[in-house]
Amino acid sequence: MEAVKIAIVYYSATGNVHNLATAYAQGAANAGAEVRVRRVSELAPEEAIAANPAWIRHRDTTAGLPVASHDDIRWADGIAFGTPTRFGNVSSQLKQFLDSMGGLWTGGELAGKTYSGFTSASTLHGGHESTLLALYNSFYHFGGFVVSPGYTDPVQFVLGNPYGPSHTCGSPTEAALEDVDASAAARYAGNRLATVTATLLAGAALRATTPAGV
Repeated sequence: MEAVKIAIVYYSATGNVHNLATAYAQGAANAGAEVRVRRVSELAPEEAIAANPAWIRHRDTTAGLPVASHDDIRWADGIAFGTPTRFGNVSSQLKQFLDSMGGLWTGGELAGKTYSGFTSASTLHGGHESTLLALYNSFYHFGGFVVSPGYTDPVQFVLGNPYGPSHTCGSPTEAALEDVDASAAARYAGNRLATVTATLLAGAALRATTPAGV
């Protein structure tokens, strides 16, 4: 059986969500998945970016990374979306990409895939859970399977977020992810998404080769 395909599509302003995406990718790869990491396009005006040195640094550092496309979504068996919290909601940059997927939805190309999410906020109660729950609303409309980490591993009892990996950066301008627990949780979630996706694909393959009535 071919390796499961996992796409990680994210938006990050100062780098925290980017670093979570990297850890998520490591976890999925450790589970044997083929992984694509893709950033979505920046929509913020230049004056807003220029006012934040960490934002400028991260934009310049990641300028050469691939930008997400609909082909990445078609390619993937499972997809993890990452976003910083924006007033307890999904960032406009990631939301714009999700909104552009209407044609995929109409064609039934989003159904049956697995989905998950991850986020970062500047404060402990800055909207981690509400952002992930808002993100998951789209997955229900896709007809996808939401794969959350729950409390299925000891790292989840340390971090305490069953909805998905989340990081508290402590400052809106902090660029480096130094929270070891958040990195470990992201690696675990990536591993879990790849493993669950592989299990679903294996079951579908078995059904397809089992004679009717057996």
